[in-house]
Amino acid sequence: MMQPTVITSPQQTHHSDTHITPNYHSQLGESKIRVRRRDGSWTALNIGKIRAVVNWACAEKDVNSIALEAGLTTRLRDGITTREIQDNLINCALEMCSPTEPDWRYVAGRLHIWSLWKDTLVNRGYQYGNYETTVETKVEAGQYDNRLLTYSTTELREAGSWINPDWDTDYDYAGAVLLTSRYLLPQELPQEALLSCALLLATVESPENRLPWARQFYEAIASRKVSLATPILANLRVPGGSLTSCFILSIDDNLESIFEEITNTARISKNGGGVGVNVSRIRATGSWVMGKNNASGGIIPWIKLLNDTAIAVNQGGRRAGAVTVGVDIWHLDVPEFLEIQTENGDQRRKAYDVFPQLILTDEFMRRVENKEQWTLVDPYEIREKLGIELAELWGEKFEAAYRLIEAELDREITLYKRVNARELFKTIMRSQVETGMPYLAFKDTINKANPNKHVGYIPGVNLCTESFSNVTPGKEAHCCNLVSLNLANIEEYELNYLCKIAVRILDNTIDITNPPFEDAKAHNDRYRTIGVGCMGLADWLAKKELTYENLTEISNLFEEVGYWCTHTSMELAKERSPYDAFEGSDWNKGLLIGSKPVNWFVENAHKKERWIQLSEDIKTYGIRNSHITAIAPNTSSSLVQGCTASILPVYSRFFYDKWAKGTVPIAPPFIKDSFWFYHENKTLDQQKVVKAVSTIQQWIDTGISMELLFNLNQGIYFPNEPERCLTAKDIFETLLLAWKEGCKAIYYVRTVQKDDFKESDNNCTACAN
Repeated sequence: MMQPTVITSPQQTHHSDTHITPNYHSQLGESKIRVRRRDGSWTALNIGKIRAVVNWACAEKDVNSIALEAGLTTRLRDGITTREIQDNLINCALEMCSPTEPDWRYVAGRLHIWSLWKDTLVNRGYQYGNYETTVETKVEAGQYDNRLLTYSTTELREAGSWINPDWDTDYDYAGAVLLTSRYLLPQELPQEALLSCALLLATVESPENRLPWARQFYEAIASRKVSLATPILANLRVPGGSLTSCFILSIDDNLESIFEEITNTARISKNGGGVGVNVSRIRATGSWVMGKNNASGGIIPWIKLLNDTAIAVNQGGRRAGAVTVGVDIWHLDVPEFLEIQTENGDQRRKAYDVFPQLILTDEFMRRVENKEQWTLVDPYEIREKLGIELAELWGEKFEAAYRLIEAELDREITLYKRVNARELFKTIMRSQVETGMPYLAFKDTINKANPNKHVGYIPGVNLCTESFSNVTPGKEAHCCNLVSLNLANIEEYELNYLCKIAVRILDNTIDITNPPFEDAKAHNDRYRTIGVGCMGLADWLAKKELTYENLTEISNLFEEVGYWCTHTSMELAKERSPYDAFEGSDWNKGLLIGSKPVNWFVENAHKKERWIQLSEDIKTYGIRNSHITAIAPNTSSSLVQGCTASILPVYSRFFYDKWAKGTVPIAPPFIKDSFWFYHENKTLDQQKVVKAVSTIQQWIDTGISMELLFNLNQGIYFPNEPERCLTAKDIFETLLLAWKEGCKAIYYVRTVQKDDFKESDNNCTACAN
């Protein structure tokens, strides 16, 4: 086990040395300073012990350990505790962190981990080395799932021998704090948590293979090459925990369905999942109720109930539930839906704690582009008078039904509103610039790429806009389990192997999770939806001295991810059988990622022939998972993984984030060697981001969490025109480009600067963000 030893600093000639008095130990009068240990006993201050820890924490990092030791001396006093010494060392390291000396954040991370090691030693009498005892003790205490005891003591002891404590020392301060505060149980060390997850994930394997698979899972996770999603890492070890990250529900237009799905939303929130709820089938304001016209209050009162459910069911006080509410763009209540988070108007019809989502069809987007009229209608009247369930339709069937509806205005159809599509889109943009939302989901693009269109449709997107599949009210609720590949830590030769590990981990997760309600279990069993994502693309590019304009290299990278994840799911189908709805699916017909024909891959792939063979193999053997890849935002988990979030550019190369523990330095891993190759998103043309995401989307069969960040200050995007700033027209064109380029959704729209929103194309756009 890695222990602090006296290590000579490689930076003995650092400029800070001139400020250190050689005999400062005697100046402290260290023999007169008493220190209180963690166990409550007292001892005399021993600078030698402090130096050993400091040298250990600074080892192999580009920092001056003497500077850290000197920074501590002014903070020592009689009666100080060992914990205070540790905290002061951490604070000193954080204060010295800068863009030119970013390694201090790793020193602070090691010191935080050292403190955890010491606390654990005091509390339970050992650190690493007795893994089988840890498991047996925690199972008995109800902290660990008793499925761990399907392994014998001998097997647990062997598993414990795989633990590498040095992996604990790879975290920077932000990652170490998040890992220990959010994911670890009381008196549990990081490698014990990760090993326990790996062992549980391997329980699905055959008895003779489960230990070898568990070791492969553990090493991939512990070396931070595969990142488990928060529900898996937080809940897998806990008895009865739900491991699913994403859910989507759809509500039918009756009280039974409404209250059943509100209850299901509460069940999801209780277990920490995020949920998308589609309310497009519910009748609009002014519609008929029990034969009485103008009796319906529309969708807003039910959204209000979902909002209050998210607040009330708050994961045992840890955080409020997270609910995105989706409405199709043709629904009569869309204008009021866009105002549910404004301050003006009736507060009883506001919902400030949900995340609005609009589902847009190609027909609407064409009319936006052409400044044509758009008709908002009541789904109940359309259903009753024309026999059309508009919420189920997309593509050509939607367009034909919509033309029929518009032909019946003022005859059969009486409850409607005509608006200019471009003006409605401007209202959407204004809301996005002011609040970051609504999210936008491009329904036709999503459903064209749906391999299971033979048995249903996708109504909208999940909370983070990257995961979705068929949903049927009262029967099937979309649910998906996620992991991510950490591109910052992966070498190209490992990608094949790690894709196989990631897919197998997620397929096993389906069999060991506990879905929070029956519709979710039915979906899990029928579709076996998973989402292998990626994080650290900005790091991968910086390391290779590439940018987001290197679309060929980006495409080749994600072709590898798409191919090997799909290939692994096919191999799992050979081993375990295809997913239940495979017969008749687009996979079954030989179509591949995004329901595209093999010819597309022959024309566009970097390595062409393997796709032809893969299509034939899938037709022969099937595929294990109906959806396989999805790229989540990974905002907090990327900090634990020590890389940039998701596939987006880094917001800033170096900044301080405000946490409960104070300000924490945040920087990407390769900042020292690749500083200028980290293109900062806050000044990057977002059309470049859209084109990169659309390139990646070709190889990802579900979705990508794509945030757009617009800087509204003068001269940012136009260096030759210092007075010019971004206009509403510029933002409009970027959003339109996302649709045209085949992006499936737009997550948050972020802005830099605060000002008044101007509609004029000649003025700067602003935000209240």
